[in-house]
Amino acid sequence: MSDKRIGPKHPRLGAAGFRAARWLAARLLAAAGFHQLGSNYADERIGSVREQLARGETIYIAGLGPPGTHNSGVALIEVTQANGPRLICNNEEERFSGNKHTTEYPRQSIDAMVATLRGMGRDIGDIAAWVTTWDYPTLFGTLARSVLEEAPQGAKLLRNTEAAGFDGRRLEQMTRTPKILGRQLGLPARVPLICMPHHDNHAWFSFAASPFGDSGEPVAIAVLDGTGDRGAISLYAAENGAMRRLSCNDSVFDSLGAFYSVISSTQGGWTWLSSEGRYMGAAAWGDMNRTTNPYYGRLKDVLDFGADGAIKLNRAMANWQCDPFEHPYKHALLELLGEPLKPDQLWNPDAVLRVEDISHRPDTQDRLDKAAATQLVFEDAMIHVVDHLLRSTGAHRLVLTGGVALNAIGNMRLLEHFDEAWFASAQQRKARLHLWVPPTPGDAGVTIGAAWLFAHLAGAPRGHPMTHAFYCGMAPSSDDIASALRADDIASRPIGDISTVAGRDAVADLMAFIVAQGGVIALVQGPAETGPRALGHRSILANPCDPHVRERLNERVKYREAIRPLAPMATLAAAQEYFDLLEGASDGAYNAYNYMVLTTQSKPHAREKIPAVIHADGTGRVQIVRGEDDPLTYAYLKALGRHTGVEISVNTSFNVAGPIAQTPRQAIDTLRRSKGLDVALLVASDGKVTAAWHGGDRDSGRFTAWLAEWTRSRGS
Repeated sequence: MSDKRIGPKHPRLGAAGFRAARWLAARLLAAAGFHQLGSNYADERIGSVREQLARGETIYIAGLGPPGTHNSGVALIEVTQANGPRLICNNEEERFSGNKHTTEYPRQSIDAMVATLRGMGRDIGDIAAWVTTWDYPTLFGTLARSVLEEAPQGAKLLRNTEAAGFDGRRLEQMTRTPKILGRQLGLPARVPLICMPHHDNHAWFSFAASPFGDSGEPVAIAVLDGTGDRGAISLYAAENGAMRRLSCNDSVFDSLGAFYSVISSTQGGWTWLSSEGRYMGAAAWGDMNRTTNPYYGRLKDVLDFGADGAIKLNRAMANWQCDPFEHPYKHALLELLGEPLKPDQLWNPDAVLRVEDISHRPDTQDRLDKAAATQLVFEDAMIHVVDHLLRSTGAHRLVLTGGVALNAIGNMRLLEHFDEAWFASAQQRKARLHLWVPPTPGDAGVTIGAAWLFAHLAGAPRGHPMTHAFYCGMAPSSDDIASALRADDIASRPIGDISTVAGRDAVADLMAFIVAQGGVIALVQGPAETGPRALGHRSILANPCDPHVRERLNERVKYREAIRPLAPMATLAAAQEYFDLLEGASDGAYNAYNYMVLTTQSKPHAREKIPAVIHADGTGRVQIVRGEDDPLTYAYLKALGRHTGVEISVNTSFNVAGPIAQTPRQAIDTLRRSKGLDVALLVASDGKVTAAWHGGDRDSGRFTAWLAEWTRSRGS
């Protein structure tokens, strides 16, 4: 290959700019109320919390995702010396504002967190420390380095600050967050904030929440991200309750996340943070064979696979280190992939990749092959990084986190690749990779991570393994539900009470009865899920045995592309019956399959029995439901087994072209927009269940007919 340039054009200038900008930002931000680790204020707070814990006190820490970076929000944890941290809530601002991946100040999230705290008999004065998701002085140093190392062309980044996942319009507001927060909380002064390193936050919480115990053998941790405050790839090892950073690549653009985001957006036709999952889904329809895919071999040249697991961008082919939106390709990449879609073309129906166009648009298969090639190169890069990490640490257990870890297919490939044969060769022992990915590997989870890491620095133990993700906001009250239902176009009625086992089982049986008849229902219960996946608290449910349900959901309920797969929600027994659950995901009774972050191959009889949840490549993004974590959804799956013969349901998020519905009012608005949704079930905090459906001229009569039939069948 003739076109190759690895590394920045002006590395010394970039490094000098990093040091100068970091030094200046540290002083300016300290004056505004931001304090780095190692500062007098941070040391004093850590020491104070350590003393409180030693006295047996219970303390609270708030992890804040300020404005300016995507997925702002706030987390609250409770910490004791005996048990370590316990997550109280992780409120994502997008769920309250309705603006997906929002960068706005998380005012509503903070209000909801304060309400939760006061509901526990506590108040804001009980919060021992406020910590942030970024080390902001380091972040500003990295932004300066990114501009200067490609000067003068790098100056274009100043016009496109979203290139690294930031909103330049709101970064200025971020600098005033201590003052804004103080005013919001009614305090007489600003709130001091402690800056926590972004990738350390990702790494420590993801390890601490994993099912991997302290066995005397190291656990490897890989943070693969769009970018952090210093770089895009950071590697760690955890052993005997402590974590050490092994390396950080100190580059925003030597990034697997940026590689996938740029190509998925400019080839698929969607914006960043929305393009990646869609493109991963599209890859299944392309040529996923490395020997026959027409783009794979040349596309792999965009990344340099270096020594010690290093992945670097080939800046002779890529140009997103200078201009990620308007002109992200250089000549060699233009020759390979063609002209990239421009920002004003994104989401245009004529530009978006649609698998259903394959019969009448000759270029569709070609575009699908490009998606497959991108996924294959991405998987190669993941394997390259992890190969070095496992060899250098001697570990066989891996925690994978960062936004890149949302690529569920890539995660499965790691388990398949690092098998017993690999370990026999590389580590000379009988072992295979064991993998865990948290439900919040992206930046929605760094609020938790910042608080968790601060507790660790103050001497708290790591806490208990995570088993579910129901931490966003609070359960809706009966009054909230009643208020949302005051509308002429919505019909509603009470249908049960899940506060008793008998009542719960009756509601679950009604749900299963409707779904078995071909109904599509939405379920709203308890706090919402944190992270990008609906897992039974804000879900749309349907019959996996119906071969037409995917088309119906995508066209009449969700209004989304056919490339988007539907996920199977299952009991553990059903998941084992229809899918090849990998041994490397078996820790904690297959805990890794609780969160829809890992796909697995279906068994031969699955496509015939549950076609709606088997993707084009024969995989399913399985979610296992446990009775102890979600009694109602588990009871529904058991009832579905009685009605359909399969304890598996279609599960997709309760949303239409926006964030997952958080509040009852948002749930009813989503019902209005979704003409194919038969009924939404809203469960109040006291257990009472209300059914809501389209009223007036839009009432199909389906729900009321099913309810009457079910009632007669029970003789009540």
